[in-house]
Formats: sequence, structure tokens, C-alpha cells
Amino acid sequence: MSYQTILFDSSGGIARLTLNRPERLNSFNTEMHAEVRSALADVRASQARVLVITGAGRGFCAGQDLNDRAVSPGGRAADLGESIERNYKPLVLVLRALPLPVIAAVNGVAAGAGANIALACDLVVAARSASFVQAFSRLGLVPDSGGTWFLPRAVGTARALGLALLGEKLPAEQAAAWGLIWRCVEDAELAGVVDGLAQGFANAPTRGLARTKQAICESFGRTLAEQLDVERDYQAELGRTADYAEGVAAFSEKRSPRFSGL
Repeated sequence: MSYQTILFDSSGGIARLTLNRPERLNSFNTEMHAEVRSALADVRASQARVLVITGAGRGFCAGQDLNDRAVSPGGRAADLGESIERNYKPLVLVLRALPLPVIAAVNGVAAGAGANIALACDLVVAARSASFVQAFSRLGLVPDSGGTWFLPRAVGTARALGLALLGEKLPAEQAAAWGLIWRCVEDAELAGVVDGLAQGFANAPTRGLARTKQAICESFGRTLAEQLDVERDYQAELGRTADYAEGVAAFSEKRSPRFSGL
């Protein structure tokens, strides 16, 4: 597929998806949604073992492009809900369900749905100049794209309400201190840090990472006893993989493992 609003490449086990509407701070329109869906389908079908998502230019993503005719003011009242159901809901669910690590490299402002799409990723690494803004309250809306789910689980109810109701800019350094994101780094270090993480994941035991991601993300709906059963079942499954055998062999032989992702 020839992309107009994103850049996409997959090689060496690393898939890279760059939101590429810098003149609109990489805000989503209907075309971008379609292209991102296509790229994520390619990730699932490819040999990629890690996905990196970032934005072109000076921002990560400003959320929904309010100039997009699909959700512009004056349209039918159901248009926003339809856009969530058709675009943002499946996007967030796919990111959470991908059987590989997903890294958000937040290079600038992440606002509205853009902030919550970043939070839907497994690791968020942000440049020090980056910020996160739950801008919905300024438009009379509720945080979407999982915002009302991710925020209280990451930072607690008090901070989640403050972020959502006030719509204030949260600097990347404070987001890291609060546990909302994995790490804040100097702007000049962002690309190198993310590349290092991506390369590490590309050489890691992918199935084990995928099950770890799944177990943690699904744990909130289970009791401890139920979660212990899940851990037992996943260990039984992963104990039969080639990567587990390789990991044990490498440990015994005092060498670096050569994981295949199988």
C-alpha cells in the first residue's frame, strides 16, 4: 500500500510506524486511520518482533483533526461516537493485543487521543520537551481512546481526575515521575534510546514477552488465584518453546542466547 499520511517500514525484526502529518501535528483524519490499520495488519502478518510508533516533525500526535469532515462540528450528533467505534476503539485494542512489544517514542506534544494512543503502547519513552495533554475537557468531551481506563490505573484516581478535568499540560519528566510513562530522556537521546530498546526486543524471546504483556494487561479482571492459574498455564506453554530451550542452554554454556522468537 502506498501511504500518504504515515511512514512504515519493517526490517530486521523491527517495524516502525511514523505518523506523518507534521503540518497538523500528526492529528488523525479518516485517511490516516485507514493507513494505520493497514500498517498494523502488516505488522501482525510480518516477521516483526517489535513495533515502534512515533510522530514526524515537532509533535507525536495532537489527537483528532477537528477539520476532518467526519467529526467536524455541525455534523450528526452520532458522528463522534461512530468515529470512536470505527477508528479509535479498534486501534487501541489492536495495539494492546499485538503479540510483541510496542514502543511509543513521544517526540513532542501528545494531546487528546494522541496521548492515550501513546499510553496504549507497552513502553512509552518521551523526550524531555514532550508533554501529555488530556485536552477533551476543553471541548466538552470525555477522554477517549482508553483515557478513562489507562489514567486511573497508571496514576491513581486523584491524578487521573486532575489530568482529565483540568486538561493541563503534563511535562514528560513529571509523567515519568508519576509512573504514567516508562522513561523521560533528553531530546537528543530519544532516537538512540528507542533504537536500543527496539534492537533488544528484536533479539528477545518474543512469545515470552507477548505472554508477559497479555498476563499483566488482563490481570485487573482476575483474582490472585485466577492469575496464578494463568501464570501456570503460560509457563507450561512457554516451557515447550525453542526459545526456552535456547535460554537454558545459553545459561548453562555461559554464552549469550540466540533467540528465534519461536
